[in-house]
Amino acid sequence: MRRTHVSSPHPDPTGVPYRGTSDDAQQRVRPLRTRGGGVALLAVALAGALMVPAAAAVRPDGADPDSAPAAQVEWGECPADVATEAAPYVLTCAKVPVPLDYAEPDGEQIQLQISRLASDNPAERRGVLLLNPGGPGGSGLTQSTLLMSRGVPDSVLDAYDLIGMDTRGVGHSTRIDCGFTAGGGYFSNVPPYAVDDAAVAEHAEVVKAAAEQCAANDENGLLRHVSTANMARDLDSIRAALGEEKASYLGYSYGSALGAAYASMFPETADRVVLDSNVGDTHLDQEGLRRFAQGVEQTFPDFAKWAAKRDTAYGLGRTPAQVRATYFETAERLDRDPVQGIDGALFRQVVFGGLYSPLSYGRTAQTWQSLRDGDAAAVRGLLDSNLLDGVLSDGAAAGDVASPLSNALSVFIASTCNDSDWPEDLRSYRRAVAEDREKFPMFGAASANILPCAYWSEPVEPPVRISDEGPRNVLILQNRRDPVTPLAGGQRLREKFGDRSRLVTVDGSGHGVYALGDNACALNIGTTYLVEGKMPRRDVACPAG
Repeated sequence: MRRTHVSSPHPDPTGVPYRGTSDDAQQRVRPLRTRGGGVALLAVALAGALMVPAAAAVRPDGADPDSAPAAQVEWGECPADVATEAAPYVLTCAKVPVPLDYAEPDGEQIQLQISRLASDNPAERRGVLLLNPGGPGGSGLTQSTLLMSRGVPDSVLDAYDLIGMDTRGVGHSTRIDCGFTAGGGYFSNVPPYAVDDAAVAEHAEVVKAAAEQCAANDENGLLRHVSTANMARDLDSIRAALGEEKASYLGYSYGSALGAAYASMFPETADRVVLDSNVGDTHLDQEGLRRFAQGVEQTFPDFAKWAAKRDTAYGLGRTPAQVRATYFETAERLDRDPVQGIDGALFRQVVFGGLYSPLSYGRTAQTWQSLRDGDAAAVRGLLDSNLLDGVLSDGAAAGDVASPLSNALSVFIASTCNDSDWPEDLRSYRRAVAEDREKFPMFGAASANILPCAYWSEPVEPPVRISDEGPRNVLILQNRRDPVTPLAGGQRLREKFGDRSRLVTVDGSGHGVYALGDNACALNIGTTYLVEGKMPRRDVACPAG
């Protein structure tokens, strides 16, 4: 039996991965035993990591999978902050060098930090399971301990070494940082709701400055090489460095895009692939971002039903229709009269984030109630999300203080803008915002708003095309109601992969299915596939519960 522990955020294209919610702490269970013992709980940063030779870590696209080298990674202690976050679990860590530019494999190398939660059952171990929590831009070094805390079955923990990582540009890997500050104008990768045409033009100035700031701070030349295609190549380099002929993969949210690219680029070495909460392609483009608004419209009714049953407590409405009306009333009032800097755009983002998990509904309703009552002090106490730090900080005092999200914001921008060619004409964004404000009134004028990609350099290479040629090894898990990656994303992947894939649609709400949700049907199917390799014969519709 293994110990369980709960962590906290969601696989999230905002640039910050999911690790649960503050409500998860109520479900904490005492640990029973560790995995991968022999490493101190308090680790020294990067101690014991081995810089493996580049030739051992890199395999050119299409190379013979039988040429996989013996393991070239020496495991040691994790960086101190990773060990602290993983506690009471024990992880080991290492670094793997990969090419900055895969077109020049013998050229400059960068470092990827990886972590391992090792199987302690040699008789059952079948390989490695590479993990990605989403983003792009969030650290995945403790994704394994999150999954363990959320009850990933012992059979999976026996079958695999769980391999977390900071992808290129992130955290303890060779990183990029645009230098965003706590008091700066760019604080979220989800654009703000544009109340009118002028608001789109105003935000265009913010994102143009952000793009220019990123270019000015590209000190190591990595910015142009942070892309999903290169991250997929990195996955196969990690596989080779670990001495594995094949590697399985579990990715959430943006991790679904990375996994789709991996399965398409490396069909010979990608083993069992599980894609959860799906972007719908190998990259997030303007169409994918605009689908956020569809997801909000589809998911909000679940929150509205929940809140209506608790109208005596929160006063947001006695019926779902009244709760929806209260949403618009609150947003429009804050548009006109912000509560100490908290305007309607921020309120809409708070509610958007609250739809990620039913566990967040109470906190969301509490915050909404305080905003409705104009209680700024209460709102400041309730909003514990770093997403709003820059906005709630005091002007000049915070202006030069580095944002704790600067690295995550930077990687999201670089990857998203390098993956595909975004429109550059401001008028196209004005039209999109106007269209989606009418079509998806809750959040359409946010997700259709302009990104720094409008002012970015041309991509180095085209997006990875999903390939339907290869083994039947892609299992797609998708909630019917998801605020950020709606059902359409899962359906699009199923269509693109064809008979290589099967789609499991869950009658559930929120962002994250396998282990992060509580659907028994999806958990059973995902576990059977990962452990036994049995793919459903046809697509499956899982009932609620």
